[in-house]
Amino acid sequence: MAAGLLELGEVFVVLAIAGAVALRTGLSVIPLYVVGGMLAGPFVAGRVGLPYVPNGELLTVLAEIGIVLLLFFLGLEFSLGRLLAARSKITRAGLTDVAVNLPLGVAIGLALGWSFVEALLLGGIVYISSSAIVTKTLIDLGWIANEEAEPILGTLVFEDLFIAVYLAVVTSLVLGGSGGAVATGAGTEAVGGLGGVGRSLVVAFGFLGLLLVVVQYGTGFFVRVLDVSENEAFVLRALAVVVPVAGLALALGVSEAVAAFFVGMGFSTSGHRERIERQLTPVRDVFAAVFFFWIGVGTDPRLLGGVAVPLAAAILLTTPSKVFSGYLGGRAYELSRRRSLRTGLGLVPRGEFSLVIAALAAGGSTPVMQETIPALAVGYVLVMSALGTVLMQRSDAVAGLIERAWPHADF
Repeated sequence: MAAGLLELGEVFVVLAIAGAVALRTGLSVIPLYVVGGMLAGPFVAGRVGLPYVPNGELLTVLAEIGIVLLLFFLGLEFSLGRLLAARSKITRAGLTDVAVNLPLGVAIGLALGWSFVEALLLGGIVYISSSAIVTKTLIDLGWIANEEAEPILGTLVFEDLFIAVYLAVVTSLVLGGSGGAVATGAGTEAVGGLGGVGRSLVVAFGFLGLLLVVVQYGTGFFVRVLDVSENEAFVLRALAVVVPVAGLALALGVSEAVAAFFVGMGFSTSGHRERIERQLTPVRDVFAAVFFFWIGVGTDPRLLGGVAVPLAAAILLTTPSKVFSGYLGGRAYELSRRRSLRTGLGLVPRGEFSLVIAALAAGGSTPVMQETIPALAVGYVLVMSALGTVLMQRSDAVAGLIERAWPHADF
């Protein structure tokens, strides 16, 4: 008991220091949380004999709550009616996103001499943006009220739905239909050959379909459940809905992030949205910080040197491709060129789902899956989370550079 409390105390000390450094330097706090976790984890502090934070069940559960609350807040910005009204724009932006970035990642893997399955895993890692990091940065920068927030959030929704299908398919390919389960820090995909994939898809989309029905027709429930004046009861009731639903989704092999997003959509039309944001924002921020710390704790920096060349190639090629596809997505929403560019910059960060795919790869049978892909994914997420948040913070300067390079462009 005492050891666990000391470890948790160390987590908050490191997070507080990282936050202070971010305030002093003006950098995004997210990559600093990741680096803090790396330094305080077993692969750095543990190796030099210092007290370290293990990647145990408690930290994992707290991290899970962080991603759940981040996506819950993302859902608060959408109503189902608004989502359905924008379905054609979301589809165009999402299809452009996947058509540009997923094949590029596969091509990089094939160029490295990897098998198709290994390359497909890399394609997923470089394709999907981090809903958690992008959402946190949108809120921190105040972009959530801007026009570009809609195509960014719409693309994230498309990605989260697409990745549910992708994970089911690649899990079957990685395990070769042998059955079993692959556990990751942010989800579990049950598999068992092609039949297992089919059952997983039926369960996943059945559960999400049921959630959508509740969101569409359960407005009265969402109104009543938070109809309480006491702040303590209000916060507890909100958590008593979103956390169990996310846990049930996870138990069924469905993304807890997508489930939390749908619950947020349900509460968005309840009339309690502003109060939820006011009361739960500190709770969300604490658990989100733990989530990013948890990413760092599981990172062994020694593995990064062996993947320097493919890592550099992935960063140099997929950063502009993501900006380009996001720009096209912004244009699909009929935004100006400058705001479309900001849309592309806002989708650069990669994070939690890339690490889920890496953990899945580690359960494979080849050295590339077991060692190379996980190390590459960690380095990629670390760089892209930092680079993406900096690009968002400096979006006006980036637009200015493009304007000077192409003076006739309307930026």
